[in-house]
Amino acid sequence: MNFLITGAGSYIGKNVERHLIEEGITVDTLDMLKESWVDYDFSPYDTVYHVAGIAHDLGGTANDKMYMDVNFKMSLECAAKAKKAGVKHFVFMSSLLVYNGITTNMITKDTEPKTKTVYAESKLLADNAIRALADESFIVAVMRPPMIFGPNCKGNFPRLVHLADTMKIFPNYKNQRSMCYIENFCSAVVYVIKNRLGGIFFPQNREYFCTADIVRTAAELKGKKVRFTKLFNWLIKPFSKVSALVSKMFSDYVIDKDLSKPLEEVMKVDNKTSLKESIILKKQ
Repeated sequence: MNFLITGAGSYIGKNVERHLIEEGITVDTLDMLKESWVDYDFSPYDTVYHVAGIAHDLGGTANDKMYMDVNFKMSLECAAKAKKAGVKHFVFMSSLLVYNGITTNMITKDTEPKTKTVYAESKLLADNAIRALADESFIVAVMRPPMIFGPNCKGNFPRLVHLADTMKIFPNYKNQRSMCYIENFCSAVVYVIKNRLGGIFFPQNREYFCTADIVRTAAELKGKKVRFTKLFNWLIKPFSKVSALVSKMFSDYVIDKDLSKPLEEVMKVDNKTSLKESIILKKQ
């Protein structure tokens, strides 16, 4: 099996590449930032995993046109090129943010995607258009993961971990969030590839996470003293209505576990181990 990852050097791409190599699969990577990618020969590959794209948390450096050009137009062009070259299986890295415009706290099989940002819209347009290319000779799999975290990851997870360094008091508030440990995510991708599966997939850890538990685990590992109290819990809901940050930290937002059942057997690393392996301790 010959495999191509588009998006050389990305966090997810590098970790998936490592897992594939461990499975004995030949892997090549392609830098999509260079315009020469359009002349690259896709014909030797059985599967293409398209992970290249512009992330949503670049600190304002990306604009609407960049999102559409890269996340939508380039992704669709890549899929069409793969199909024309005779690639049998195309795996697209979508995002759970294609649901960031919904008003419910759980994504089920009946939940229709709805977006509220240009980033999310660019991913959804590509998601839909690439799946429309699927036929008997071109199988398309779309991955819609929640927050992916792991050692040296970027984004919201290290920000949560950093709270253990800066907060002396933290709300002991019970919420539920779907998240996916990088090792579990890679196992899911490898499973989809080896079995040449098509459709939409929702990889997530078997159990939901709680923000307070993440901060508590980080504090314990770092040797920090953080007091967890329920005194401020009554403020969480009203503040969530006016603060996107508070809402993101403490609201419930989960994927129905039934949606993840096709991948359940390969999502083996539990929450406690996932957190311990992901929280990087600074050397003293």
